[in-house]
Amino acid sequence: MNDDLYQLAARIIRQANDNRVAADEELRAFFKRNTGFARENGAEITRIVFTFYRWSGFANPKDTLAAKVRFANRRADEYLKNPSSFSLRALKHAVPNWIEREMDTEYDWLASLQFEPLLWIRARRDLAQKVRDAFNVSDEAIGPWPETMAYTGHADLFRHPLFKDGSFEIQDIASQMVSRICDPKPGETWWDTCAGEGGKTLHLSDLMENKGLIWGTDRSKRRITLLKKRAARANAFNVRTRDWDGGENLPTKTQFDGVLVDAPCSGVGTWQRNPHARWSTNINDVRELAEIQKRLLGNVARAVKPGGRLIYAVCTLTRRETTWVAEDFAKRFPKFEPIELTAPGITKTDDTPGLTIWPQESRGNGMFIAAWRRSDEAA
Repeated sequence: MNDDLYQLAARIIRQANDNRVAADEELRAFFKRNTGFARENGAEITRIVFTFYRWSGFANPKDTLAAKVRFANRRADEYLKNPSSFSLRALKHAVPNWIEREMDTEYDWLASLQFEPLLWIRARRDLAQKVRDAFNVSDEAIGPWPETMAYTGHADLFRHPLFKDGSFEIQDIASQMVSRICDPKPGETWWDTCAGEGGKTLHLSDLMENKGLIWGTDRSKRRITLLKKRAARANAFNVRTRDWDGGENLPTKTQFDGVLVDAPCSGVGTWQRNPHARWSTNINDVRELAEIQKRLLGNVARAVKPGGRLIYAVCTLTRRETTWVAEDFAKRFPKFEPIELTAPGITKTDDTPGLTIWPQESRGNGMFIAAWRRSDEAA
């Protein structure tokens, strides 16, 4: 490996730390300033930077940053050659100490975090074969649904003509499972309350065959603008957007067949794909976000029509943000009856509320999902 790339990676990491921004954000800024480098070596420098965060907990604290970068990449190579040689005790260096108090840190989960993640794409309705043929996707790369596939090529998907014309979306498989569990029907009315840039909103639209109505809201006007652009590209004509701060004043008086609360969370379930977040997230974030999640669920409950469904989803695995939130909601809103959930390839081994999707099972992000049906009486 060219030592210059390690030195450059160290400078990018130092800049991200100094600016207190995520590594991927600093990388985007670097590539924007150096467009020629992005085309030739962008993928490699991204891999080196992310590998550092994946393995930095194993490095000697006294080493220079460049030395730590080189060490992390050597350790990653060793792991790929012989993963089983790393014990549970060793792998605990891959995550911060506080996480053990918040969730089960078993070997299989820790081991999964140290591999580079799969990139999942979702073809638009009736276009799965077209996308498969365009990327020569093998049968082994197909997910639990025909339109779900793992992409293993090296092309810039955002520049691909099929992406530009809305034939497919880049969407993690766990995120796709959330929309599938929502199971919206054509002609229904749904609300994606924390829609972000709209990945799940667009999936709901596809599952509804572009019929009915979906409200997509978010507190960020920038994200709403991006959602509008994505919906236009995907020809999702049944999507309506509005900004909403998550408070008690709802953006509409509509009663919905289904409400999805894809709540802001600590993102622990994304630590394989986003290793920088392991070291920028702390226990105080988890505590604060858990309170926000509880308030969000309480605020939107009255927007669910009798017989309608409320879906809670977070891409985290801490008990405080998952089962504890679900238990809290069940106590406060007894007229909402829990719905038993299943997902392809996911095993439920206990009687806790909801469904935990572990990354070692999904081959994607970790996710927690809980669902309730509102009884015919007022909540």
